[in-house]
Amino acid sequence: MRTPIIAGNWKMNKTAVEAVEFVREIRNGLGQIKGVDKVVCPPFISLPGVFDALQATDIGVGAQNMHFADSGAYTGECAPNMLTPFCQYVIIGHSERREYFNETDEGVNQKAKAALAHGLTPIICVGETLAQNEAGETQAFVSGQVRAALDGLTAEQVASLIIAYEPIWAIGTGKSATAAQAGSIIGLSVRGPIAEMFGEETAQKVRIQYGGSVKEHNIADYMAQPDIDGALVGGASLKASFVELVRNAKG
Repeated sequence: MRTPIIAGNWKMNKTAVEAVEFVREIRNGLGQIKGVDKVVCPPFISLPGVFDALQATDIGVGAQNMHFADSGAYTGECAPNMLTPFCQYVIIGHSERREYFNETDEGVNQKAKAALAHGLTPIICVGETLAQNEAGETQAFVSGQVRAALDGLTAEQVASLIIAYEPIWAIGTGKSATAAQAGSIIGLSVRGPIAEMFGEETAQKVRIQYGGSVKEHNIADYMAQPDIDGALVGGASLKASFVELVRNAKG
């Protein structure tokens, strides 16, 4: 039985003060929900304050990105060892990073290896564009992203990480894949390649999230799919109703 995991990706929202105020508002409600792993992913500048505010709770903290190097002349970047005091998780390869900041499959693989080496759990994002979806290229594209991201990892490492399937056309658009569509794609194009690369036992251990216009009123439909183990939530994680979303994910 895979423990469900709901992670809120705040993207570039909330000041450091607002971030702390918000987690103080939702921490008691989230803390009452058992049987679901809960994670919030604020911007870099808010990580220390959010981490401190969530001490003595079971709510995890994640970063939204990181560099694969431990140090160096990489202006504007954060190294893994800069994150580990404040995080347990890190989002890697989000479609917005790939689209706007030219992140590549190779870079995602490097970051995944670095995160694992530093004891961070990577949440690796994959997903296709609307054009690819309409052209029937989803399976080949998404499975290719999965294979590239996991290249060179061990079965034990893969079993410990999280993959988020986020169709790009469903992020921030109000559109979403139906629960059945998302479940089918995740089973075929995400869990399937993992089984081929690392064996069925490993594939069954990996937790796979769906992301893309997930709300409190539709999360239960996604969670009812056998291959969906949670959600990477964008805009809906910025509101107090995120607590209700997490509660509804439990089923």
